[in-house]
Amino acid sequence: MRIRSIDVSTDAVEAVISFGADEPMRTSEAPGCAARVLRELPGLRAHRCDNDLGVPFREEALDTELAHLVEHCTLEVMALAGSPATLRGTTRWDFAKDGRGVFHVAVAYDDDLVALGALRAAAALVEWSVEGTGEPPDVEDEARRLWLLRRR
Repeated sequence: MRIRSIDVSTDAVEAVISFGADEPMRTSEAPGCAARVLRELPGLRAHRCDNDLGVPFREEALDTELAHLVEHCTLEVMALAGSPATLRGTTRWDFAKDGRGVFHVAVAYDDDLVALGALRAAAALVEWSVEGTGEPPDVEDEARRLWLLRRR
């Protein structure tokens, strides 16, 4: 997984995330991935998600696009850093237009620097969860750092 670009507009941060041909693109392709992320960010269990099945995000997380997981993790880190929990995001893709494995993740923000830091932390957490080895990134510490950044 790689963040190819980030664009900051007046109301959202959008990242273009790509996955290589040999990389998993769904949580179900990386055993234990969703459980590891939910353990590190337990607030994700309460996230709502608009999906075709109408299931809560904690169920959706078991078989969803990894880019979609990055979206929700970003929003959760932002909330831990003091952003409103009402902020929303979207994950979309058009493989015919952009190529297989390219996703657009957008999140609304109240502080662009917090959103950018949260996106970076979320991507690191999702990458760690896919690998399933080593120590997880300290997303709570990053959220505290972003909260302090907001206070300046």
